[in-house]
Amino acid sequence: MEIERKYAINKIPDNLKQYPYKMIEQGYLCHNPIVRIRKSNDDYYLTYKSKVPIENSKEGSAIIRNEVELPLTKEAYEKLKEKTERNIIYKTRYLIPITDGLTAELDVFDSLLKGLVFVEVEFPDENSANGFLPPQWFGKELTSDGRFSNYYLSKLSGLDELGEI
Repeated sequence: MEIERKYAINKIPDNLKQYPYKMIEQGYLCHNPIVRIRKSNDDYYLTYKSKVPIENSKEGSAIIRNEVELPLTKEAYEKLKEKTERNIIYKTRYLIPITDGLTAELDVFDSLLKGLVFVEVEFPDENSANGFLPPQWFGKELTSDGRFSNYYLSKLSGLDELGEI
C-alpha cells in the first residue's frame, strides 16, 4: 500500500548532494490501472498501482494506492521501454530526512521537464498522512492536482504545457 502527499517547493534545501539520491527514468505501459517501468540507478522494476476507493475523500488528504513492485532484468526493462506510452520521465530523486522518521523525496526533473521540482512524502498510515505538518521549505500542496502525477507528466511534450502551479 502506498500513502503519499505531494507539494510544490518554496526553497530547495542547500547542499542537495549531501543526501542520498537516485537517478530515475520511468515510462508507462498502461494508465488504468497504472503499469509503470522504472530504472532507479542500476535497479529495474515493473510496478502495478491501483487506487483504493476512499469514502469522504477531501482536499488535502493523501492519495492511497495498492502497489505491487516486481524486479526486472535490464534486458526486460529495455524491451518494455519500447512499448511505453509517450515520453520517458527523467529525474533525480533526493532522499531528505524530515520529522517523525519520514523522508521527503525531492524530485528534480530533467529532459523535457527540466525546471520542474516537487516533493513527495510517503506515510506508514492514513492518520500520519492526514496529521502531517509540512516543513517550511515545502510549498503549495499538489496531492489532488492530477497534473503532477508522473503518468500525466509523461504525456507532456514540454514543461510549458503544465501551466501555472
